[in-house]
Amino acid sequence: MANKIDVKELLEAGVHFGHMTRKWDPNMAPYIYMERNGIHIINLYKTAAKIEEANEALKKIAASGRKVLFVATKKQAKDIVAEKAAACNMPYITERWPGGMLTNFITIRKAVKKMASIDRMKKDGTFNTLSKKEKLQVDRLRAKLEKNLGSISDMSRLPAALFVVDVKAEHIAIKEAQKLNIPVFAMVDTNSDPRPIDFVIPANDDASKSIEKVLGLVSNAIIDGLSDRKSEKDEEQPVKEVAAAQAPKTETEE
Repeated sequence: MANKIDVKELLEAGVHFGHMTRKWDPNMAPYIYMERNGIHIINLYKTAAKIEEANEALKKIAASGRKVLFVATKKQAKDIVAEKAAACNMPYITERWPGGMLTNFITIRKAVKKMASIDRMKKDGTFNTLSKKEKLQVDRLRAKLEKNLGSISDMSRLPAALFVVDVKAEHIAIKEAQKLNIPVFAMVDTNSDPRPIDFVIPANDDASKSIEKVLGLVSNAIIDGLSDRKSEKDEEQPVKEVAAAQAPKTETEE
């Protein structure tokens, strides 16, 4: 079971602050505790339970060796997501969402391979044979690809799940995931519709302190899953070695 979430810590991080009541989405009603000074207050006990539920699922995904793609292009979330995703060795998108990132993944992979081929050109000396103008064009292309796709360069297949900060801002990514039946985990504020989300975490998705708190808990669960995977592999290795040693030898080995 995942670690218990401390409601007091969520409160101190301001996770409970929703949007103004006039901007609310009625579908978020089950997660709202009360209204105060024209602002909806999120029920943090429900948030804690939802984080625990999400963490359990994310831990299993990480333990299975699959990837979780983090998506957050809003200013106050970008740096936090980049840091937390990198800490648990997961891919992330913090610049503009590349249309077809999931539904046209083959094309995206080609762009990533192009980046790798430019790097090879620089290593094997081919780059030095280019004219000054060609070098400039190649460098500009490499910089553009790095900015948009550098953080997913190790993602060789579709992710097993998406983790999104702000479902309104990332609606295109969510729609692509739905088309491919990829589960979506998301921080959902009181102004958003939680229905398209598989694992809803009702939370303030605007304040950096709130985003950092939730992402910290989520990334730790993924790190735990990766740790479990490594432990299992370490345990399996001696068994495999013993089995190999005890296997009957073939005539060529004798």
